[in-house]
Amino acid sequence: MADIPINPRAIMLAIFIAFGGFLFGYDIGVISGCLIMDDFIERFGQPDGNGGFFLSSSRQSIITSLLSAGTFVGALAQAFTADRYGRKLSIFIWSTIFTVGTLIQTATDRSIAQITIGRFIAGLGVGAMSAIVPLYNGETAPRKIRGMLLVMYQLQIIMGIFLSYIIDLGTHNIRNSASWRIPVGLQMLWGLILMSGILFLPESPRHLLYTGREDTARAIIAELNSASLDDEVVEQSIAELKVAIEAENEGGQATWLECFSPRNHLWKRTVNGMMLQFIQQLNGQNFYYYYGDTFFKSAGTSLDAYVIQTILGAVSVVGTVPALYLIETWGRRRSLLLGAVLEATCSLIAGVVGHLTLAPQNTPSNQLTSSERSGGDTLIAFAVLHVFSFSMFWGPVPWVYLGESFPLRVRPKCIALGSATNWLWNFLLSFFAPRIAGDIGPLILLIFCGMLIFGYFYVYFFIPETKGLSLEEVDEMYREGVKPWRSDGWKPHLMEEYQSKHPEKDVREEPEVEKAEKV
Repeated sequence: MADIPINPRAIMLAIFIAFGGFLFGYDIGVISGCLIMDDFIERFGQPDGNGGFFLSSSRQSIITSLLSAGTFVGALAQAFTADRYGRKLSIFIWSTIFTVGTLIQTATDRSIAQITIGRFIAGLGVGAMSAIVPLYNGETAPRKIRGMLLVMYQLQIIMGIFLSYIIDLGTHNIRNSASWRIPVGLQMLWGLILMSGILFLPESPRHLLYTGREDTARAIIAELNSASLDDEVVEQSIAELKVAIEAENEGGQATWLECFSPRNHLWKRTVNGMMLQFIQQLNGQNFYYYYGDTFFKSAGTSLDAYVIQTILGAVSVVGTVPALYLIETWGRRRSLLLGAVLEATCSLIAGVVGHLTLAPQNTPSNQLTSSERSGGDTLIAFAVLHVFSFSMFWGPVPWVYLGESFPLRVRPKCIALGSATNWLWNFLLSFFAPRIAGDIGPLILLIFCGMLIFGYFYVYFFIPETKGLSLEEVDEMYREGVKPWRSDGWKPHLMEEYQSKHPEKDVREEPEVEKAEKV
């Protein structure tokens, strides 16, 4: 770690990028605990005929899924603002939109329409930042810490989820609206931190060069890399960006259809990025994040549902830490393949045991048999293992793959398509999962098991290993038609040619020039 720059702006950049993921994760996790808080149910639920209230599966679906609908729109919309207004101003704009949406939710009294509209507006900001923050990271972070931040982003997502569970645990016993207004309203603070923090961070050097401000771009690159203005790393970074921008200008403005161009199998890379996000959303972990409290409550465990959810959050954080190492040692393919096997096994066991042993929903705890209690404990144990495996493998790897698979010319749009796919299926899962679980109970986990089996074969036959490859080398691998199951042993010829001409240099330490090609 001694090679990592320690200048203040580089550190601020790293903290800010991580906090973007934290906000993303917190918003995912906070609603889970609110759905079973007494005051929340009384305000937004329906009379149960016995003097109480209940929150139907359809209302749970609407409240939860409207945020995901907003994130889908936001993930696509940021591609327009990022190019037109720059990365820095775009993050400020979407952070403001998110904060307004949170304010609308917090101010809600009893209107389910108001709280769902607030969640949709907040979702616009969350979706946009889920795409633009990694984009900003890739274009601005010092090269020495850029790869680490790709996985750190996922770690902070998980930490945001974990903190939301802790806050829900701490407020759920409050006998008024503060029980849910506090965890929901805290998101305004997160939004304000993003809005103010971005003011102290630099604009993307790429955007500055694109708009003719080369001197400013050069100064930012030098500062973030702890180098002088005339240092070689600065000169080569500027040259790299100029080549890419020149190629963009010669080809005209990149279009969305260009993401599916047959040139260099770009269509295949875009589809792979979208498919990994699709499989990631339907392998079961978000079901636990969104509806875990409700689901575990029906499992009849002696532990409080909020405690179990907090345990899941802690397990997620612990599971993501090894990914910082495994992503570069095991590689992308092996991590995804092993993760699919482990998660499918957990889903299968939890689904079958839960179906055969769990008592009917709302059965009083003092009426549960020993086998029913054991079944609930088994389901929860394998849910924990499932979430741990996800955090280590399928949590970070699809985002890493998305960030390293595309030429600079179409990268914002390809990343937007991948992020939008993630949020589209997040929306569909959050909308339909409580209805399906209401009909078939724990057997819903077998659907996730089937998706993970599909994911294993998709990765084996279609996802190549990109560990350690530059974007030029990824282009070369696709041009050569390397079979994914043979890609781990493939050696790029470009690197060999470079090393034969420059034996005194290590190509891995040299900044790479992305040759964005006109389609």
